[in-house]
Amino acid sequence: MNKDTYVLIMAGGVGSRFWPKSRNQFPKQFIDILGIGKSLLQLTYERFLKICPNEQIFVLTNESYAGLVADQLSGILKENILLEPSRNNTAPCIAYATYKIAQLNPDANIVVAPSDHLILKEDVFLDKIQVALGFSTANDALLTLGISPTRPDTGYGYIKYQDGFEEVKKVDAFMEKPVLAKAEEYLASGDYVWNAGIFIWSAVSLKKAFEKYAPEIATLFESGLPCYNTDRESEFINTKYPTSPNISIDYAILEKANNVYTIPADIGWSDLGTWASLHAVGEKDMANNMINLNKIHLKDTSNCIIHLPKDKAAVIRGLDNYIVVDDGEVLLIYPKTEEQEIKQVAKDIVSEHGSKYA
Repeated sequence: MNKDTYVLIMAGGVGSRFWPKSRNQFPKQFIDILGIGKSLLQLTYERFLKICPNEQIFVLTNESYAGLVADQLSGILKENILLEPSRNNTAPCIAYATYKIAQLNPDANIVVAPSDHLILKEDVFLDKIQVALGFSTANDALLTLGISPTRPDTGYGYIKYQDGFEEVKKVDAFMEKPVLAKAEEYLASGDYVWNAGIFIWSAVSLKKAFEKYAPEIATLFESGLPCYNTDRESEFINTKYPTSPNISIDYAILEKANNVYTIPADIGWSDLGTWASLHAVGEKDMANNMINLNKIHLKDTSNCIIHLPKDKAAVIRGLDNYIVVDDGEVLLIYPKTEEQEIKQVAKDIVSEHGSKYA
């Protein structure tokens, strides 16, 4: 394992499209959503233990989830749980971690990854990460692991890259989520990948990029250098972090920089962003139903995803292409074809019945 390799796992989101299972107090990344006895965060952490030791893995989360992270990741160091006092998008939290890690090791190479994605081809993923780390060590470059698209999906941003024989491709442009016709065009062209939010770069390169393209963020987190890795760090972050711009790393840096590269990869990836995406990758019965318990009895039911509390028995008949989720307080029965409405439905329930349902 390389002493200069560090990992930052982003675990501060709410996963509102997985409502009602994913809630403010216990969001998606902490749930055993796959029914295998481990949360998505635990799977992500264990995956990265294969490229660096636990003391070089940091988890950035909202301060309200500190206890959940510590409980689920038995090997993580307390000082490696970084707490954001406010949700200011990805650029500030990546900057915070980068300046902190760079003070520990100026030669650090950092892998940034979401906590709640599924990666089925783990060996391929780890190989691609090593290629990226080698490239970021040798070059002033910002890399993203691009997902080779398997369908014309309109739910992801795309990255256009320059064709060539090299494994590492120069990025031409970041593209917003497209309409279907444009997504079909991207897929047919063969030189686009999905933007999965998995990044690799040296601390030196990213700090230079912040200084050039997002100087306000650079100035703010540079001012914390006397505080990082001391007992003054948390006071500095609690005071200054909420004043940072609310902006993604894509908008702040990657769409402006001219030293961005991608490595196209087929890693069996899903962002598990919706119930339908979970159904697509999960184990299903002969009628294409995905269920999380053996106490669920189905009759004349097909193409459904059914997620119930651990000790609940259920008999369901006559459903096709539905989402059925019971978290104890909230029961959702919704057509899978209309699941894009769930986020708004959750807001409506909270507005009408109170924040306990958020």
